[in-house]
Amino acid sequence: MSLTSNRCCRGGGMVKGHERSTGKISLVPKNVVIMGDNPDFDNKAIKEEKNGLDLRKTNPSKSVDMEEQIECTSISNENQDNRPSTTTRLYKRRWVMVFLFSCYSLCNAFQWIQYGIINNIFMKFYNVDSFTIDWMSMVYMLTYIPFIWPVSWLLDKKGLRLIALMATAINCLGTWIKVASVRSNLFWVTMLGQFASSLSQVFILGMPSRLASVWFGSEEVSTACSIGVFGNQLGIAIGFLVPPILVPNVDNIDELAYHISIMFYITAGVATVIFILVVFWFQEKPEIPPTLAQVQARSIPPEEYSYVASILRLLRNLPFMLLVISYGLNVGCFYAVSTLLNRMIIEHYPGEEVNAGRIGLTIVIAGMVGSLICGIWLDKTKTYKQTTLAVYLLSFVGMVVYAFTLNLGHLWVVFVTSGALGFFMTGYLPLGFEFAVELTFPECEGTSSGLLNCSAQIFGIIFTIGQGKIIEHFGTFAGNIFLCVFLLIGTIMTAFIKSDLRRQKANHLAETQAASVSISVSAIWCQR
Repeated sequence: MSLTSNRCCRGGGMVKGHERSTGKISLVPKNVVIMGDNPDFDNKAIKEEKNGLDLRKTNPSKSVDMEEQIECTSISNENQDNRPSTTTRLYKRRWVMVFLFSCYSLCNAFQWIQYGIINNIFMKFYNVDSFTIDWMSMVYMLTYIPFIWPVSWLLDKKGLRLIALMATAINCLGTWIKVASVRSNLFWVTMLGQFASSLSQVFILGMPSRLASVWFGSEEVSTACSIGVFGNQLGIAIGFLVPPILVPNVDNIDELAYHISIMFYITAGVATVIFILVVFWFQEKPEIPPTLAQVQARSIPPEEYSYVASILRLLRNLPFMLLVISYGLNVGCFYAVSTLLNRMIIEHYPGEEVNAGRIGLTIVIAGMVGSLICGIWLDKTKTYKQTTLAVYLLSFVGMVVYAFTLNLGHLWVVFVTSGALGFFMTGYLPLGFEFAVELTFPECEGTSSGLLNCSAQIFGIIFTIGQGKIIEHFGTFAGNIFLCVFLLIGTIMTAFIKSDLRRQKANHLAETQAASVSISVSAIWCQR
C-alpha cells in the first residue's frame, strides 16, 4: 500500500490518500506504523511518542495536541482538504426510501401485464389479433433496450432522486393517456399510454441494487434489494389478479368499455398519489454513508468517472458477462411465461380467465417469498455463487415439471407446479442483481443492473415471439420445452461464473484497516 498523503489536525480526521486504481482506503495515525505493514517496526516513531509524555510533565498544553492527534482517527474529516470521512451511519428513513420505490415500481409493473392476462378480452374490444396484444407487454422489453443507456448515464451523474421523479412522472402521464383511450377505435392511444409506462420502467428496473447500496448497511443490502424487487413482483401479481376481476368477459362493447375505464381510472389515481409522495419525501442519499464501501465510492471525484470507460470495463469482465447472459435467459423465460400465460391456460382450460390470473398470481407470490428468503440468506451467508446456481437449477427443474403437468386436466396441479416454478424463477431476480454488484464493484450499480435488464429484455422478446409461434403450430408442450432448453444452458453457464466478491473484499479490507488503527493506537498508549 502506498501512502499518497497523511495529515492530522485539531478536530479533524485522518485518512490515507485514496487510490483510484485499487479502490482502497486506509486509516493510519501520524507517527504510527502498523507492524503488519512494516516488519522493521519504526522505533523512532515510538521514541517521539515517549518524548511527548515528557512534554506532558513540562508543558500540559502541548500534551493536549498529542492526545488530539491520537484520538482524531475516529473523527470525521469531511471539511479538511476534502478528504473522505470514515464515519458510517444507518438512518431509519432508509425504509421510507425503499417503500416509496417499491410503491411506484408496483404501479408500473401492474401495467405491464394488465393487457396480456385478459388477452382475449382486449382482442375483442379493440378488434385486433392476439399477437398485437402480446406487444402491449413486449413494448416494455423493446423500449428498455435503447433507452437504458442514457438513463444509466443519468443515474450515474444525477443520482437517485431525479431518476425517481422522472419514473413516477412518466408513469403517471401514461396512466392518464390510457384513461382517454377507452373506445374501440382508439387502440393507438392506449398503445401510446403503454409506451409511456414502458419508458417509465427504464427508470425503475436498475434502481434496487443502487438504492440498497446507497442507503443500507453491508448486512442489509441483499434484503433491501429483495424488498425493492418485491414491489415489482407484487405489481405483477396484482396485474395477474385484478384485471380479470375488474374486466369480465362480456359481449356488450359499451359495458366492456365501462369496466376497462374503471380499471384505468384506478391505476391513474394510484399513480398520481405515488408521484406526489415521491416529490415530497424521496431523498437523494443519506448525509453520512451507511458502509465503508460507500465511503470509498463517495471519495472518487466525479471528474475521474467515465461512463463509457465503466461500460468497457464491465464488458471485459468475463464472470459478469456470463452472468449477464445467464440472467437474461432466466428472466426472459419468466417474461415469456407471464405474457403467454392466458393463452396457455385458455387452450387447456377454456373459460378460465379468472383462474389464469390466479395462476399468474401464484407464480409471483411464490416468487416474492423466494426473493425475500434468498435476500435474507445472502445477507447471512454471503454465498452468492452457490445460492445463484442452486436457484437457477431448481428453476430449470420447475419449468420441466410445469411443462409435463400443464395438460393433465387438473387445475390444482397447475397451481402447485406454477407456485414451485415462480418460487425459484422469480426468486432469482434479486440474486442476479446482488451477484452482479459483487462481481463489478466499484462500478455503478445502475450500470451493471442496466446491462442485466437489457439482456433480459432482449431474450424476453425472442422467447415470447418464439414460444408464441411454437404454441400456434405445435402446442403448449413444445413451447414450454423450448424454454426448458435455454434454462438448462443458463444453469451450465452459471456454474462457470468465477465468484469474485469485490464489494465484500472492499468492506473487509476497510474494516481490517480500521481495526489495525485501533490496535496501533492502543499500543502507543501502553508504551506511555
